[in-house]
Amino acid sequence: MKRNIKKVAVIGSGIMGSAIACHFANIGVEVLLLDIIPRELNDKEKKKGLSLEDKVVRNRIVNQDLQASLKSKPSPIYHQKFASRITTGNLEDDIHKVSEVDWILEVVVERLDIKKQVFDNLEKHRTPGTLITSNTSGIPIKFMSEGRSDDFQKHFCGTHFFNPPRYLRLFEIIPGPKTSPEVLDFLNGYGEKFLGKKSVVAKDTPAFIGNRVGIFSIMSLFHMVKDMDMTIEEVDKLTGPVIGRQKSATFRTVDVVGLDTLVHVANGLYENVPDDEQHDLFKLPGFIDTMIENKWLGSKTGQGFYKKEKNKDGSSNIKSLDLDTLEYRERKSASFSTLELTKTIDKVADRFEVLINGKDKAGEFYRKNFSALFAYVSNRIPEISDDLYKIDDAMQAGFGWEHGPFQIWDAIGVEKGIKLMKEQGYEPASWVNEMIDSGSKSFYSVKNGNTYYYDIPKKEQVKVPGQDAFIILDNIRESKEVFKNSGVVVEDLGDGILNVEFRSKMNSIGGDVLDGINKAIDLAEKEYQGLVVCNDGQNFSVGANIGMIFMMAVEQEYDELNMAIKYFQDTMMRMCYSSIPTVSAPHNMTLGGGCELSLHADKVVAHAETYIGLVEFGVGVIPGGGGSKEMTVRAADTFQKDDVELNRLREHFLTIGMAKVSTSAYEAYDTNILQKGKDIVVMNKDRQLAIAKQHALLMAQNGYTQPIQRTDVKVLGKQALGAFYVGTDQMYAGKYISEHDKKIANKLAYVMAGGDLSGSSYVSEQYLLDLEREAFLSLTGERKTLERLQHMLKKGKPLRN
Repeated sequence: MKRNIKKVAVIGSGIMGSAIACHFANIGVEVLLLDIIPRELNDKEKKKGLSLEDKVVRNRIVNQDLQASLKSKPSPIYHQKFASRITTGNLEDDIHKVSEVDWILEVVVERLDIKKQVFDNLEKHRTPGTLITSNTSGIPIKFMSEGRSDDFQKHFCGTHFFNPPRYLRLFEIIPGPKTSPEVLDFLNGYGEKFLGKKSVVAKDTPAFIGNRVGIFSIMSLFHMVKDMDMTIEEVDKLTGPVIGRQKSATFRTVDVVGLDTLVHVANGLYENVPDDEQHDLFKLPGFIDTMIENKWLGSKTGQGFYKKEKNKDGSSNIKSLDLDTLEYRERKSASFSTLELTKTIDKVADRFEVLINGKDKAGEFYRKNFSALFAYVSNRIPEISDDLYKIDDAMQAGFGWEHGPFQIWDAIGVEKGIKLMKEQGYEPASWVNEMIDSGSKSFYSVKNGNTYYYDIPKKEQVKVPGQDAFIILDNIRESKEVFKNSGVVVEDLGDGILNVEFRSKMNSIGGDVLDGINKAIDLAEKEYQGLVVCNDGQNFSVGANIGMIFMMAVEQEYDELNMAIKYFQDTMMRMCYSSIPTVSAPHNMTLGGGCELSLHADKVVAHAETYIGLVEFGVGVIPGGGGSKEMTVRAADTFQKDDVELNRLREHFLTIGMAKVSTSAYEAYDTNILQKGKDIVVMNKDRQLAIAKQHALLMAQNGYTQPIQRTDVKVLGKQALGAFYVGTDQMYAGKYISEHDKKIANKLAYVMAGGDLSGSSYVSEQYLLDLEREAFLSLTGERKTLERLQHMLKKGKPLRN
């Protein structure tokens, strides 16, 4: 049976319900969002003389919840205009409308009795065959479906979104006793393809997969911090980016999520998993009980493990909780000699062996932490999952771990991990020893570009399902490499398409990366059909190598700097004017030079979570790799007869001058950095490279013809220049910008106006590139620009001087 999801109903408009509604709106689905009606008027309604029968009152709860969600940061929605896809209502007047939807998602309070009441009401109006799911983090699915009709039970299961749904990719699907396999297959595919999720089918066990392992890991740390006499700063230092976790690490993450949320799940586990060998670990330590009593719940109450205080001068100071005295104190720095040994190890997986061999407290911490984790996850199979890869998927997608537990274990070595466990008093599950005895020395292996995992019942390595839609660079990098230097690896994706993968620090674009791009284009033009630029880094690219620019400028090596900038421009123009199609596949931070590369590709296949913009003003220059030129070209291409052309140009000028960065790929259409009808957005990052390859191949197969460089770019000359100068004068007079900001803006104005031409003229792209490069170079000779460059290099954030 073919299913199309055109409209969904979300029942419950709280934090999760509204956020789930927004995420369906993100992908273009029509949403009906319903909640209860108020039982009494508020003061504002009483003053207006409203009654409980007025529609505005009856929909007050749902409307307030949705508006609060839309205003929250980070936003649950890709673009504010997408909110028009959501219709609100209440569970009395509008419940009958669920008969028109394709999927009903229940997201009410975590109480079985209330959920059952909601299902009673929904079943009266639900059309047979309609999907119906519950977003629960722990209530057994089998209890929810008791007493329901056969059709209801066949189409019912749990679908656990992680909060916030837009950003956390885990989508757990939990079947009930009678859930149809067709329903599970559909939801699994829909989650991956449309919602951009990592779909994981879980068993109907307490807290399912993600929270069972994740809460164990956090509770283990809560007990360990006291046993090892550690500070919260030390634990956060050891459980953050160094092991591939979020910067917020452990305690800061709990503050963000809310201690009450964590405690709710932990208490549920303590009550419902009496036979768990680590049952006592889910019992809350004393300091957590005290924090709950004091309502120190984290960000939502203003204090948790950390507390932000305002100083007399208006600045902020963050204090930490001393777990012994339970008083807030000044934060303490944390440093460990073991961590120093990992600073030169870029690949996180390669750090684990160094970390567990540490001779200091950090080494002891990792040995205790990892051995407990390994033992726990090995004993959860087959209780929570039959397949070990699902546990890794859940921890990566739900908790933001770069590597799941079994992947970490593999990185250390399975046999070495067992030895480590035994030294700490743990034993692995029997199936691990059976795996070793069968000849499999690792949980995962790679064959022909595909990932295989150890299948416990079959006692052999089996291909992880669902990979056919993916191209995994880690799996093909060595076998498909056609060129490599210090900044890039160029891989053969098959079917005549090459990929350029940035491998520089933070994926910054320097001479080695430019060399790699040019080499890839050379190879593609000679022997292949197309080129994609894609990588799996944390960010696509943070921009040009400003360290190189700073050093050349300080040494006043302006000839060399001029050549370097021209090389950057020429490379971007090759992206645009080569004889083969080029596709850029950006994700996350795509700034400065990374944005310029995307501007010059034949097509952009952007991940939805792409934050793209030209941010060069922050370091005291204008975009110098063709960005200023390209935004001028794009402005000119929007000019229409009888249009106020200056207004169009001003919009593009402000995009650069205000260093606008989109908060999603969809917002980048507003600034014309992504172009409607040409560039596309994909939801699932795992599918992005395969889709980009398809588009490059399609362009090649449809007879791609090498474009001709533009000589017909309309510029407005003194008309635009005068208007921009007046604008910057007013901004400076109003103290909105500094004197140096004004100087940078005027340089940009000169480029985008096409110089001080007497009137409108048609110029070439090369003419604009020359103006751009000249302006860029002149700004690098300014002391205040050097100060901005140096500040960015030292502090990682812009300086306004």
